[in-house]
Amino acid sequence: TLFSFFLETINTRKSLSEALLTAKAEGRLTVGVYECAKIMNVDPDRVSFCLLATDDFGCDIALQIHFTLIQAFCFDNDISIVRVNDLKRLNALVGTKGQLEDAHCVLITNPAEDSWEDPALEKLHLFCEESRSYNEWVPEITLPER
Repeated sequence: TLFSFFLETINTRKSLSEALLTAKAEGRLTVGVYECAKIMNVDPDRVSFCLLATDDFGCDIALQIHFTLIQAFCFDNDISIVRVNDLKRLNALVGTKGQLEDAHCVLITNPAEDSWEDPALEKLHLFCEESRSYNEWVPEITLPER
């Protein structure tokens, strides 16, 4: 039903915010296209989740090429990936206060082996898996307002 879809969307937004804030607090966040590419190249098994911010690259061909390569890498390495449509809001969540980050790409790395799994991250993985079953390979999530 439409109502259950609406609730699922709200829960997915909330899970994304929770996963980002938890990963930031635990030092498991990588922000920036080049920084993310380095992590993916050096240790792709550490990467658990990828976000691409899509609201302002318009005619930036280099950024579009980077996004295409990152998406292909994520697909090849079974890394869940989503798009978010609000770069400023993503910056506010993942950046250092008063400092603008290059948050076009954000990675969440896996928690340490001996720690608990992140329930919010698990919900996001399920959301991505379900989206792929509907042939939506890179689903878009709207970040919640503060």
